[in-house]
Amino acid sequence: MRWNNLSEGSPATAPALFGTDVVSRTFDTPEFRGITFHEVRARSIVNRVPGASRMPFSWTVNPYRGCSHACVYCFARKTHSYLDLDTGIGFDTQIVVKVNAPDLLRRELGARRWRGEHIAMGTNVDCYQRAEGRYRLMPGIIGALRDYANPFSILTKGTLILRDLELIRQAAAVTDVGISVSVGSVDRALWRTVEPGTPAPERRLEVVRTLREHGIPCGVLMAPVIPYLTDSPAQLRETVRAIAAAGAGSVTPLALHLRPGAREWFMSWLAHHHPGLVRRYEVLYANGAYAPTWYQRRITGQVHELAAEYGMGPVRPGAHRSPPPAEGGEGADTADADPEPDPEPEPLGTQLTLL
Repeated sequence: MRWNNLSEGSPATAPALFGTDVVSRTFDTPEFRGITFHEVRARSIVNRVPGASRMPFSWTVNPYRGCSHACVYCFARKTHSYLDLDTGIGFDTQIVVKVNAPDLLRRELGARRWRGEHIAMGTNVDCYQRAEGRYRLMPGIIGALRDYANPFSILTKGTLILRDLELIRQAAAVTDVGISVSVGSVDRALWRTVEPGTPAPERRLEVVRTLREHGIPCGVLMAPVIPYLTDSPAQLRETVRAIAAAGAGSVTPLALHLRPGAREWFMSWLAHHHPGLVRRYEVLYANGAYAPTWYQRRITGQVHELAAEYGMGPVRPGAHRSPPPAEGGEGADTADADPEPDPEPEPLGTQLTLL
């Protein structure tokens, strides 16, 4: 592990990425049992997306690293290896908390060099994971963005975002705000094993409904669509129907992709829960992290047709600015991004806007 002496009240010696004191805490409460929080004071919080990234935004804020959502496919697992932390169970249970994020953001937004560019959140790990219930970093972050009228977007699976509804409304009154909720499937049986630390899909869709009722546009990132598990015509129809019924302003389908770190953990999960699919995945993903273009096009086309059938589409450019399909996409923090650009083709995914 690249951090030394991680114990409560003891400073770390030369932490790899932060260079300040690190305090590690565990809490013996049901919601946090088995999770260790490493509290750090980050050097910076507004991070430039690497030039090799294909994401349509240049800046991100990520108050956490590691995620108790424990999604078995999460692309960000690899980022834990940069701290010599385990990318499997360690990613789910060793959470880095940038405790000075709100104050640091306010300072960076007020710097002369800052030009008020769009900031994306939730593109690496979820800023509304369970840790946020304790550390409450997002109210300060949203408050700073509101006060500087700085445009931003949030992508989340967390229902905790509704705690900050009034702050989001205030921010939306003075700047461009985009919210997207991630719901790849409404299959509850699958959800319990593939995303065990997240709120149930129907609870996430209730977030969409609530935001819309309060005048805040909200889209759905339908991701990931998991081959052979959530991609049948009937399953796609059920998911799109539920998204439309929740009043989502857009739906963006994105097929599962398996980058290093996530691939090994997902394939281990697959071998345990669906051993008959292992060989099919080895064939489908033989050429890299992304599903073949033909598969991506098929999923996108089917979701387009279903969305139109349920009243969504066609695309209206600029009608709603929601976070891009970054779940499993190119990362966020400069420190969190892959050191080398990914040469594989960009995953397909087209936003559909509710008319």
